Amino acid sequence: MNTFTGAVALITGAGSGIGAALARSLARRRAFVVCADIKEETAQAVLEAIVREGGSGSAHALDVTDATAVAALVREVALQHGKLDLLFNNAGISIAGEARDISLEHWRAVLDVNLMGVVNGVDAGYKQMARQGHGHIINIASLAGLIPFPTNVPYATSKHAVVGLSLSLRAEGADLGVKVSAVCPGFVQTGIFAATPFINVDREKAMRNIPFPPLDSDKAAERILQGITRNEALIVFPAYARLFWRLHRLSAGLLNTFHLKGIRDMRKLRLKDNP
Repeated sequence: MNTFTGAVALITGAGSGIGAALARSLARRRAFVVCADIKEETAQAVLEAIVREGGSGSAHALDVTDATAVAALVREVALQHGKLDLLFNNAGISIAGEARDISLEHWRAVLDVNLMGVVNGVDAGYKQMARQGHGHIINIASLAGLIPFPTNVPYATSKHAVVGLSLSLRAEGADLGVKVSAVCPGFVQTGIFAATPFINVDREKAMRNIPFPPLDSDKAAERILQGITRNEALIVFPAYARLFWRLHRLSAGLLNTFHLKGIRDMRKLRLKDNP
């Protein structure tokens, strides 16, 4: 028996990266895993892998920006299983480049998925968990939600908002039996790198500027589940992420040199000046 045996877990963005790794880890712990992804075929592939290993779950197409669809899936899961124990608001996108090169359409795309997608999940999941008197909402944020992230300002904006949402909702949910955590990892090996548009910057050269090797997504999933077991408000990893977070909390200026290097390195790769 473990903490997750018999739990019903819904994961958005479950078709790849952290979402897929969480689905596999939870299934090994005998949770029923609801795999939701905007690409139904990727969610189905994760489910099939889970079933081959003796796990159980279901696969669903879900666009997290569609609040009606998110609420309908939460309602369907709760009706079918009589509860929703874990909700992972994991789906996310990124757009890299200087803020002066990023359009309002880019901003809206990131905020619609990374912030409103989480809000849509929280709105449906929190109400269900408050009614049933228990549950844990896990919002996947980022180290970029705790410290500045020049070169990806829309992403940092969305993740800071998710951290604030999570900590505020955690306080509201405590007396109702609902736990809330925000996950704030450093670089993790996920599909988001391949999918990220680089605006007015050479992608391959910019990728070589990533300052730390990405953590394996399966290791990230294990750390997240450990944090859930401990009911950590902020699940921050690996070690350099915790160090940077502490330094920033000590003094916002301590990381200025690091941030300036990041934007200056990317600026060297800028392809052209906009008119």
